[in-house]
Amino acid sequence: MPTATPARSALLAAFFLMAGCSESPQKQASAPPPPAVTVAKPTKRVVVDQDEYVGRFVAIDSVEIRARVSGYLDRIDFTDGQMVKQGDLLFTLDKRPYQTALDQAAGNLEQARANLAFAETDLARGAQLVRERTITEQTFDQRTQAKRVAEATVRAREAAVGSARLDLEFTELRAPVAGRIGDRRVSPGNLVTGGTAGNTSLLATIVSTDPIRFEFTFDEASYLRYERLAKGGRDVTSREGSVIVALKLLDEQDFQHHGRMDFVDNVIDRSSGTIRGRAVFSNPDGVFTPGMFGRVRVPGSPSYMAVLVPDAVIGTEQARKFVLVVDADNTVRIKYVTLGQVFDNLRVIKSGLSEDDRVVVNGLVRARPNQKVTPQEERTPPPTPGTPQATN
Repeated sequence: MPTATPARSALLAAFFLMAGCSESPQKQASAPPPPAVTVAKPTKRVVVDQDEYVGRFVAIDSVEIRARVSGYLDRIDFTDGQMVKQGDLLFTLDKRPYQTALDQAAGNLEQARANLAFAETDLARGAQLVRERTITEQTFDQRTQAKRVAEATVRAREAAVGSARLDLEFTELRAPVAGRIGDRRVSPGNLVTGGTAGNTSLLATIVSTDPIRFEFTFDEASYLRYERLAKGGRDVTSREGSVIVALKLLDEQDFQHHGRMDFVDNVIDRSSGTIRGRAVFSNPDGVFTPGMFGRVRVPGSPSYMAVLVPDAVIGTEQARKFVLVVDADNTVRIKYVTLGQVFDNLRVIKSGLSEDDRVVVNGLVRARPNQKVTPQEERTPPPTPGTPQATN
């Protein structure tokens, strides 16, 4: 193959140089534009901070059914676990001994009344005789005393009849409150020990279910915050039942049950440093059961106008939280923020962000701090009241 001459080599070098010069402007013209991102201004919304606590349901009324008199259990008039109304018959003891005692007391009363009638007649006759000097003053005084003794005896016999009648009534044990009764603890035919001593027989228990209380505890710092807000005329955990609270059960996602605060204890527990609060909920379908766990949400602040952004745009840098914003020169900047609660997938920004900032809400993977972008505005929804959601 013939060797290239020096003139030919120079010509080829000039050709490639011209070709390279002609391609540079084309490559520069094809450089990619700044990446496109979607930006939106923060949402403004009236919200109320919420505090969440775990607690248990407690029955308003819980009664142990015990007999006031002793006797053999004759009959049971309920089914284990059923709902009972106040005054429903539950247990019946053997009535015969108490009926006999009532009849005997009634007979003694009739005898006492007969003695009183004789004493009254004898005293009336003695009044005439003492005026005629037929009997002495001492004899008349004796008849007066006999009448008073007869009157006292009648009153004592009347009290005995009342006591015997009460004992007979106590052989029927009725529901003192409405609610759900537990299982029977004694079967018919067994001896039931009654009275007021501590060794009486427990027959069953009744707990009220509607309405029902929910008890929970909160720490001393929260208590101080609530009290200071109350002193400023912004009560958020009223003891008078004016503050509405929300509750959810363990298998529920939303706080769909609503009740009212009705009590805050008057002492802080020394061992735990917490204080007990209580709310009341209606329970018409009986889902809430005493002893059941739940999570309650109570207002933690007065209502205020908050700045919110989508929770998904929050970034993390070690212990700090930040959002990406686009400034007037379409350059991405980092703003470190202090977070609040989540309301409808929107995060409250306590500080670090203004309502005029353009927050990057879409295209976060293409946005780099201190780099240019092509922002596309997203319409901001109008302000609406915030509904807090669980942030477990």
